Amino acid sequence: MRMYTIALAGNPNTGKSTLFNTLTGLRQHTGNWAGKTVLTAAGEFVHHDVTYRVIDLPGTYSLYSNSADEEVARDYIIFEQPDVTVVVVDATSLERNLNLALQVLEMTNRVVLCVNLMDEAKRLGVHVDVTRIRQKLGVPTVAISARNRTGIDELLEQVEKVASGKIIPQPVTISYSAEIERKIKELEPHILRLLGTRFPPRWIALRLLDGDEKLLASLKAHLDTVAAPGLKEVVPHEQISCH
Repeated sequence: MRMYTIALAGNPNTGKSTLFNTLTGLRQHTGNWAGKTVLTAAGEFVHHDVTYRVIDLPGTYSLYSNSADEEVARDYIIFEQPDVTVVVVDATSLERNLNLALQVLEMTNRVVLCVNLMDEAKRLGVHVDVTRIRQKLGVPTVAISARNRTGIDELLEQVEKVASGKIIPQPVTISYSAEIERKIKELEPHILRLLGTRFPPRWIALRLLDGDEKLLASLKAHLDTVAAPGLKEVVPHEQISCH
């Protein structure tokens, strides 16, 4: 039987863990991430004779190195490279939630956006144009209510298509200032030479420009000893902030 891995990412209070419980039921277990005090939850379910392993990542507002939760979520997506990352957003707070979604889209194209709490949005009179969001972001987008179990079948259909390669999302590229874009272009060839195509070079370049030392440490821990030391070569002498 085929098996795919799904990572659930999202801000706190988006109903991400409710979706996790809805999908996995009692077929789940919890523990701590290796070397961290951060709780991990993993579970499984079967859909159309395919087994899905679901990882409920810590709820975070960003994927930078500001906290252990953020590092765990970021490192899992970039290093473990799940077959699909489902980004769960709150239909009543899209502006705030989509910040994390855009960060994930810079890391991987294997994304399904899950607009949760549609029942609450309806109650508040909030209209969500899922088609427009899909067109703007370039990834499958599904409206659900995890607690009412509505929209789950459509979500799983999109997850299956992305996991199997039937759909290859083309996420929107976030444009930065001319100076940052110039530095990204300077860094990308060096990153490709050192790391190959294993990691997204544009995203790595952005993190280098941010001077993200914790990411560099994580990279070195996951790479062989030949590639890792070369990373310092591509860090610009004058670092600038991308955000």
